[in-house]
Amino acid sequence: MSQNLKDKVITYLRALEKSDWESARALCAEAATVWHNDGKGDETLEEYFEGLRRQIDSYDSIRYDIVRQLSQPGEVLQQHVVHVTAKDGGRGEVHAAVHFGFDGAGLITRIEAYANYIPVGQDS
Repeated sequence: MSQNLKDKVITYLRALEKSDWESARALCAEAATVWHNDGKGDETLEEYFEGLRRQIDSYDSIRYDIVRQLSQPGEVLQQHVVHVTAKDGGRGEVHAAVHFGFDGAGLITRIEAYANYIPVGQDS
């Protein structure tokens, strides 16, 4: 089951890379919530996707490189780097640690993301 959850997280991220919101949403429970370390509190998945759509629309490309995944029943903890290229050619990286919580049916119920954006070629 742990590998299955890891694979679901990868499938979810690949859907985000392609802006395939329908496939990403299908991997999540109806009442899934998202939290970021930005101080704004919890968001619904729809609010999260709305903000992500605006952000991804400004990119020419986005790629999630998974550094490591750890799992136990009902959850996956993952470290990854999101590489982005803006339409104006600017590049950057988002270094993140993300916790994915799952329900008994294997749907994502909770995403907690700790992230730091680093423009390429600059120190943090």
